[in-house]
Amino acid sequence: VMADIDKILPVTQVKRNLLKIITDIVNDESTISVTKNGEPVSVMMTHQRYEALLETIEVLADKNVLVSLARSSNDFKAGRVYNEDEVWKD
Repeated sequence: VMADIDKILPVTQVKRNLLKIITDIVNDESTISVTKNGEPVSVMMTHQRYEALLETIEVLADKNVLVSLARSSNDFKAGRVYNEDEVWKD
């Protein structure tokens, strides 16, 4: 899925401009696909985005979490929700 890729750069350009590219990734929170001979070979992203991606994968791999999310979604669609006053009422 290339939808989350902000730039595609050849490895030779990355080698020449590594520090600037890292700075841009941090400042723009962007993701870069690095290519070699026109083929994608790696991805560059901030450490924070990488950690979030791993956490998302972990959550999606947990069947209990997915079941709970599905139930919550069904409750919401069916109108089985509480407003803020009801939640915080003693």
